[in-house]
Amino acid sequence: MSLPVVIVGGLHADARRAAVARLLTDVPGSVALHHDLATAAAGTVVRTVRDASGVRSAGEAPLVNDCACCALREDLVPELERLADAGDTPLAVVELWDSVEPKAMAEVVAAGGLTVTGVITAVDPALVLPYLGNGDDLAEGGLAAAATDQRTVADTFARQLEYAPVLAVADSPEADDEDRELLAQLHPTARQVPIGHGGLAGAPPRPGPTALAEAALAGFDVEAAAAAQHPACALLPAEADAHGVATLVWRRHRPFHPERLYAALEDLTCAAARSRGRFWLADKPDTLLHWDAAGGALCVESAGPWLASLPDAAWEMVPPVRRAAAALDWHPEHGDRCQHLVFTSPGLDRDGLEHLLESCLLTDAEYAAGRDAWKRLPPAFDTLLEV
Repeated sequence: MSLPVVIVGGLHADARRAAVARLLTDVPGSVALHHDLATAAAGTVVRTVRDASGVRSAGEAPLVNDCACCALREDLVPELERLADAGDTPLAVVELWDSVEPKAMAEVVAAGGLTVTGVITAVDPALVLPYLGNGDDLAEGGLAAAATDQRTVADTFARQLEYAPVLAVADSPEADDEDRELLAQLHPTARQVPIGHGGLAGAPPRPGPTALAEAALAGFDVEAAAAAQHPACALLPAEADAHGVATLVWRRHRPFHPERLYAALEDLTCAAARSRGRFWLADKPDTLLHWDAAGGALCVESAGPWLASLPDAAWEMVPPVRRAAAALDWHPEHGDRCQHLVFTSPGLDRDGLEHLLESCLLTDAEYAAGRDAWKRLPPAFDTLLEV
């Protein structure tokens, strides 16, 4: 029997538990597996297996290389295989611990030969902005998945939110129109499924008792999801402005002046609750750079070469989705090199942000000087990129 596996994650623990409880109720006979990484400091990870009636079994998995996430990986697939071999489970729900990211676990499950039929991130709309603005290290809140975990609350939450095609949305009485609009603009392509307040009692789920179960079994392409996270072909949000929340999509083909952009990084990073995209620097014309900012912190890293910098023979080794994305941005002179940055936030100063971004581009005179001159510009980003 092929065992359908749905992964449910999210830092909003109450909403996540509510979504799992809803699935266990909506799919009779379904089973949830959860590895609690909070006990990792004591040397073990606690695994529980439960159904709608309660806990069926509990056990401990030892740490692997002092890494709680490694222990989760080593223990999860055998447990799922055991359920699959028994042949009486219509759906296995993998409830991730708070800061575990769904992308890594979906890939682990798929690599184990099991079928991921859905990935769901549970969200409380009232908590989206507070979490997106929280630049604290996960370790400060006891949320680190390993001793070496250097992620922040904001960047972890952003990845959890943006990877999942389905959002299980708690009916939070504290959430207002701005909160809900922010969630919609951050991930406009997501299917939102309401799970009711608390998900355990009160009003029945909307829009129907099987809505979340349908989403859990709808199907999920792990390889396509990974490709969609690559900055060269990520499906970024579109322009929007409603309920006090705005999304600015800024696209240009002219390269950035490295020193002027570097000097503006702090202002650009703090201009929005969330910003992301790809860009290029005049002194590094072959390098596609990834922009990823949340919680007042920015991560800039190389994402490999632009396709325009590769020999024709190398294009055959590039995934079709990457070639298609490049074709949409193709410029007669610069190829797929472009600035494509997206900023989403309540109270966004669109005009000020656009002006600041424009001021970081090469001037007409600098642009006219040509590529040889561009490459001699001060390499302001070398330290940031650890070149």
